[in-house]
Amino acid sequence: MVDARESKPTANVVSSAKLHKNSPKASGNDIFKAMMSGTAVKRPASSQASDTKKRKPKPLPATYAHLPLLPDAISDGLLVLFVGLNPGLETARSGHAYAHPTNHFWRLLFSSGITPRACRPEEDGKMPELYSLGLTNIVSRPSRNGAELSKQEMDDGVALLHEKARKWRPESMCIVGKSIWESIWRVRHGKLPGKNFKYGWQDTSENMGVIRGEWKGARVFVATTTSALAKNMSMEDKQEIWDKLGSWVMARRIAREKDKVEAKEGAEAEAALKKDLPTDLSSVNSDDTTT
Repeated sequence: MVDARESKPTANVVSSAKLHKNSPKASGNDIFKAMMSGTAVKRPASSQASDTKKRKPKPLPATYAHLPLLPDAISDGLLVLFVGLNPGLETARSGHAYAHPTNHFWRLLFSSGITPRACRPEEDGKMPELYSLGLTNIVSRPSRNGAELSKQEMDDGVALLHEKARKWRPESMCIVGKSIWESIWRVRHGKLPGKNFKYGWQDTSENMGVIRGEWKGARVFVATTTSALAKNMSMEDKQEIWDKLGSWVMARRIAREKDKVEAKEGAEAEAALKKDLPTDLSSVNSDDTTT
């Protein structure tokens, strides 16, 4: 389709600087008059260059294709499966989650009580075994930052998260960052959460990986991003949100230990009872008299 403006046979093009000889810039009134008279106003070169800079294309996925994919740290029986955005360049190079020294993930795990000690990125693969905590991402390919990911990549990752939830069945899934939850919500509801967005525990209707009639799904907790690049929240505000998850994890860990003790005591009592029973039950209450 041809633009109506391009179909005009001639058009006077004047620089905004020429509209006022004594001023390097034309006033808003002069530009308005020029537009109403059909005269096109040429934008200054500096403005055009600025717009070109803003429209800098995103790097193609192939830009970081040489970097290895980060494996999930995941297993059955998890208390929490943490869902990150995607591996950053430092994480991809090192092969360990949240490896950039300015990232607050490992620090927040400890300060909130989710882990009983400060852990290192190099221990990411041991988290399921050590503390029943798992790690995965909504997008697997590395990038310098989240702005380099496409909407389609994010949306495609939502289905994979549901599949992982159904396979491993964690008690909960912690979404590490608002943008991740917005993608999950958009795929489920067809729009962004808007005023419905909130950090913390989500309604059970938003559980991940639900299998009707079989499994109620993983409960969802939305936490703040742990990237130091995010300046919209103070560290104190982030800590307050993470503390809520930490309190739940500590309570569940105590409950699990209690269940283990009770199960062990029950098994020991059952074994003792069996040990005291006679091996030949046919002799119990038997009558040796004959008729």
